Amino acid sequence: MNHLEQQLDYPWGDTLPETGTSLELAPGIKWIRMALPFALDHINLWLLRDEMDDPNAAGGKIQGWTVVDCCISKEESKAQWETIFATQLEGLPILRVIATHMHPDHIGLAYWLCQRWTTATHVCRLWISATDYHSARIGSQSTTGFGGDSAARFFASHGLTDPESVEKIRARTGYYPSMVPEVPASFCRLMDGKVIRIGANGDRKDWRCISGYGHAPEHIALYCDDLKLLISGDMVLPRISTNVSVYDMEPEANALTLFLESIDKFASLDKNTLTLPSHGKPFRGLHTRIAQLHDHHRDRLAEVMQACTAAPCSAADILPVMFRRKLDLHQTTFAMGEALAHLHLLWFEGKLHRHLDQDGIYRFQPA
Repeated sequence: MNHLEQQLDYPWGDTLPETGTSLELAPGIKWIRMALPFALDHINLWLLRDEMDDPNAAGGKIQGWTVVDCCISKEESKAQWETIFATQLEGLPILRVIATHMHPDHIGLAYWLCQRWTTATHVCRLWISATDYHSARIGSQSTTGFGGDSAARFFASHGLTDPESVEKIRARTGYYPSMVPEVPASFCRLMDGKVIRIGANGDRKDWRCISGYGHAPEHIALYCDDLKLLISGDMVLPRISTNVSVYDMEPEANALTLFLESIDKFASLDKNTLTLPSHGKPFRGLHTRIAQLHDHHRDRLAEVMQACTAAPCSAADILPVMFRRKLDLHQTTFAMGEALAHLHLLWFEGKLHRHLDQDGIYRFQPA
């Protein structure tokens, strides 16, 4: 545990749900942890006991579960889910699927889950923001920000020019569809401030949607004031900083400013809020973590500014400034996006000037 984590409270300590099982955090709220084939090797998913209107059911209600986030579309993930279905649902169906955002580990199996649990009398539907829904639909039919000619040209224009990396990025056209092969044909729209009623047997609670930007097009976190519980998705993570990047589809985005403004929305929540993050362990200390994230990015911005003051820098020049460990290509594309997000904040604030050099590479220096 690093010194920042020591400032947070982990109510369950190092206890984690085993593969194919769940850990009950509160009545009707279960934590599932599924494996991912990346350096970030897991994602947390949540089961919320629920009921929904169904005129064909006894009493006009159907009992079951709401799932928050899905994991990527891989056979291994489906197998983990099948075990959950058999052992953790108490004989009840999944009624709806909420995706906090469109990244593959969050929406990859939404189509499969919705198809798996739709019946002749009840449609298991995807709930997600409209922006992320349409981004996922586009991504599942092409690629967005992670590969192809556009991404290769974009990264090259910011200094990632070695031929092997450029060619690998150009060839990586199926990255998103490989993990999100299909998205449900319809959805229920989540928006900032929208309230969803979740619960069963007369104990239904209000969960308020809180939109966030900078990490995904329109990320939705869920907060229940009665339970003092926040499903934060990727917006607030306890151990690592959320990836905040600029990519080719929005080449002049000011993503970091949007992210920092977004996490400040959580500052008004109760100080005893239990935060359920998508990666890492459930924790208390939300306000402390928000302050830590601001400090982290302030320090990185200072380092970037110092580097650009010493000599004009491209995003590729910033990589060893911000990331001191060795990066593989997958990590390098994310790191390039992060470097650009920090450069762009300083550029939009007027502290840096951006110019296109004769070699076709954008470089930044003090204004």
